[in-house]
Amino acid sequence: MQSAEHTAPGARPVAPRPPENVMRLARMGAAHPTRLSFLRVMLRRMTAGDWRFDRPLWEVDAQGVGRAVYRAIGPERSYSLVAFAHDLPDERRSDRVIATAWDATFALFDGTPSAADLDRLQANVPLQEAGRVSARELSLSRANRSVRLWSHVVDNLAAGRQPDRAEIEAVGYLMRTTAVYGSGKFGAADRRDIAGRPELAAPFQAEMLSVWLTRQFTVDMVEHLAAARGGGAAVRLAPGLKRDLGVGNSTGLGMAPFLVRHPVLLNNWMEARETALARVRALPGATPEAVDRLTAAFAAARATVAGWHSEHPLQIGRLAELRADLDRIGARLETFPGPAERPWDALWRWGEAALSPEGQALLLALVIEPHGALVDDLAATMSADEAAAFPLDGAMSVGCLRAILKARYDWALAIDFDRPENRARFWYVSEEKLEPRLGARATDAGADREQPLCTARLAQALHTDLRDWPDDATVAAFLLARPAHRFMLRRAQIADRHPYAEVRDNLIGAEMLPIDLMRCKLAFFGASHFDPRSDKWVRISLFQGAPYPLDRPLEAQT
Repeated sequence: MQSAEHTAPGARPVAPRPPENVMRLARMGAAHPTRLSFLRVMLRRMTAGDWRFDRPLWEVDAQGVGRAVYRAIGPERSYSLVAFAHDLPDERRSDRVIATAWDATFALFDGTPSAADLDRLQANVPLQEAGRVSARELSLSRANRSVRLWSHVVDNLAAGRQPDRAEIEAVGYLMRTTAVYGSGKFGAADRRDIAGRPELAAPFQAEMLSVWLTRQFTVDMVEHLAAARGGGAAVRLAPGLKRDLGVGNSTGLGMAPFLVRHPVLLNNWMEARETALARVRALPGATPEAVDRLTAAFAAARATVAGWHSEHPLQIGRLAELRADLDRIGARLETFPGPAERPWDALWRWGEAALSPEGQALLLALVIEPHGALVDDLAATMSADEAAAFPLDGAMSVGCLRAILKARYDWALAIDFDRPENRARFWYVSEEKLEPRLGARATDAGADREQPLCTARLAQALHTDLRDWPDDATVAAFLLARPAHRFMLRRAQIADRHPYAEVRDNLIGAEMLPIDLMRCKLAFFGASHFDPRSDKWVRISLFQGAPYPLDRPLEAQT
């Protein structure tokens, strides 16, 4: 477990929040991005490493069809986003994973592509799943235009006017990605082949770089089309409006099981965040500089929430609570730091008593924001060597395993799975797209192919079958007799060493919301403006307010 003791001189340690508090779906589904989110980690590294960016190729015609290359040039290596712009009829535009055509398609190339590389990619990247890429590619992605805002921006720029800020704020992006594939999919480089590179060691750095360069492409495209239409009368997008645009993402159920399938990685993400909070709470005072940065972070958060809209009833209610919480936080900050010996701890304890889960998650982001020197090193702990956690300890005694289940899975052992509402759903993989799906057990076929994602039920089954085994028996002997428990036994041994490894809720219950899992993961990416369209589908935005790769210097906060 990460130590909370790496605190400022003179600080007494504060224990991180316990997993029984943190690892509940209601809290995970209220997560906000923080300075430890992966896009922020990437921006800091590239700023500190003095990375350079250029656009060595732009072959796009007046109709917006062609290809372009955006390059990130680092101290040791370069990476290139190869972008293909397409003429997509409106009737073929779809955000669904079963779509076969898109407004733009992309690959992140390891190095600088040759003409032969570009031709190879042009033959495959627009096909996405139907094509194949090579180990020289680190990610494969696609995006569609936000048609109404895209047309509004191009029309106005072509006529020599800036687009309406309200229109930009209402949408927040010119394009939204519908998938960003990495880690070996469709022939791309495996994670293990690039994880040793410092710039890619943190989770999802290649994917974040791909999306960041895509953001530059979207603005370049609307300015190019405006110039082609308006000629000398056309203008470029004003810097302030440009900064307010991110890259959208439309994400379905396929993302939800990731956190369950990667328990060590989940633990490391959560542990880093909770350790950061504990370190800040332990501080014996608040410097004027930290208070100023907190005030600035609060103002930025208020502006973000003011422009955050949703049509989903659940999120509408949460946003109303969050806006009320912002008023409470603002009033509390008027007297911060006050006389408390540990003002950050006092602020946090006030928030736990006064704020909703949404408000508490935002307050967490606010209180660690001013303390980069204290917490940013934790980003280096957020990746995981999952192979190291895979081997089973067959010499462990059954008594020790039974104690682990009681200590780490007491929440699971308390669920009554004889009640239909507690086993109402099941996870499976679709035959057509090999994507995770969620079925209703009472009405849908496929429960015989259920995926092992309900850890609670698996833990109960293991605990039940251990009852007749003596404490001094080995788990190796138990597994020889009961091999079906190998998966759950491994998870229990992992959870014993990694306290934040398990989502402590019933993942097949009738009331379970998959978007809670999705939001947790997306917040660690750095996503904002969560807009659920159902309990299985959400739209978000990435990189709003961040600098652009071709901006020099990278002046926005990182």
